[in-house]
Amino acid sequence: MYATQALTDLVPLAEELDKNKVTPGVLGFIVFAALAVGVWLLMKSMNRHMGKVDFEEAPDPDAAAETPVAAGSAKRK
Repeated sequence: MYATQALTDLVPLAEELDKNKVTPGVLGFIVFAALAVGVWLLMKSMNRHMGKVDFEEAPDPDAAAETPVAAGSAKRK
């Protein structure tokens, strides 16, 4: 019974709302700014961690044993 009473009290407020002037307001701006700061901090941390990476791929021992064949030099039967 309380839910229907709350709805009947809020319906007149919704009718007074101008649909052309609805904006996210201050709360929307604060949430967007917090997300932007979080993304910026994550990118800064990622760049710092990627700078520490020193990756050198070891040569494949199986590939070194095989002799490379130039293109077109294979014998045809």
